[in-house]
Amino acid sequence: MDLPITSLLAGIFTLLMVPLSLQISISRAKIGGFSGGLTFGDGGDETLRRKIRAHGNFIEYAPMALIALGLVEYDGGEKTLVLGLASAFLISRLLHAGGMLYTSTPFIRGIGMLIQHVAFVIVGGWLVLQVAA
Repeated sequence: MDLPITSLLAGIFTLLMVPLSLQISISRAKIGGFSGGLTFGDGGDETLRRKIRAHGNFIEYAPMALIALGLVEYDGGEKTLVLGLASAFLISRLLHAGGMLYTSTPFIRGIGMLIQHVAFVIVGGWLVLQVAA
């Protein structure tokens, strides 16, 4: 069975991961230089720490979102449900990363996390009900 929506989201997430990771490498190079400079950690730099956490949070949540979404799509979930969940996961990741990188207050990333948690409850509940039915 094809998983076009999950595949599309996986592709978008893969593309989003590149700038999140790349800006960490660029920042480390600026702080410590490429020859024996800062290769690990944040070196006490708050901006770099935020970049590391934006990337880390993405890596922590995106895989489970893709796995859960793929299972719903594979198990025959309605297209509107799968699209809604995919949209929620994408919006949540964008809001969280944007909030982490470009604002000093937790409001935007908090909205992103709230959207994500609601989507996880929906997808988790749907999967459990499918098995229990």
